[in-house]
Amino acid sequence: MSRLLQINSSPRGTSSVSSQLTDEFVAAWKQNHPGGQVIVRDLNASGLSLVDTAWIGAAFTPVDARGEEQKAALALSDKLIEELFAADEYVIGVPVYNFSIPAVLKLWIDQIVRAGRTFAYTANGAEGALKGKKATFVIASGGAYQPGTPYAAMNFAEPYLRGIFGFLGITDVSFAWADGLSQTRTGKVDLQEYLKPIRENVRALAAV
Repeated sequence: MSRLLQINSSPRGTSSVSSQLTDEFVAAWKQNHPGGQVIVRDLNASGLSLVDTAWIGAAFTPVDARGEEQKAALALSDKLIEELFAADEYVIGVPVYNFSIPAVLKLWIDQIVRAGRTFAYTANGAEGALKGKKATFVIASGGAYQPGTPYAAMNFAEPYLRGIFGFLGITDVSFAWADGLSQTRTGKVDLQEYLKPIRENVRALAAV
């Protein structure tokens, strides 16, 4: 059975464009994967916290030597990592804040990038443990940051996501951008009309 992990990182709920588009992806994915399972993870409702000294100490303590407090410190991280391994592919909604990803998504990344779990140090350097997985990132931004735009050099979201997921072994990645959304807030451009071709692109990516 195919499994898709849907991750939403916007705090705006149903009014979030990135979350609406991940839902669009999921709907199309279900049509192409009858009987497939979808795991939903809302990062803003997940109780994510900063990696601290206790977390680091627990992560680098051998499993058999961890005390109860150390196990508790890693409990959420373990759950999030299990979701990654359980799924065949991921769709991740990403609003752009200040030219990069939201803090809650960075908190999630810090919880799931763990030596000995999602990557390992080898004689040839670090090797990701999530090879063979596929990720689609649905990015929403007020500004336009695509190549050829004046602010293209300020796009720190896509390069970072490519880099960190590649580090984990996930190199089959796609990006769907809903950028320039500030135009829709002024009333000059209708939001739903603006999103039509983007929705089509998202559905097409779900069918690949």
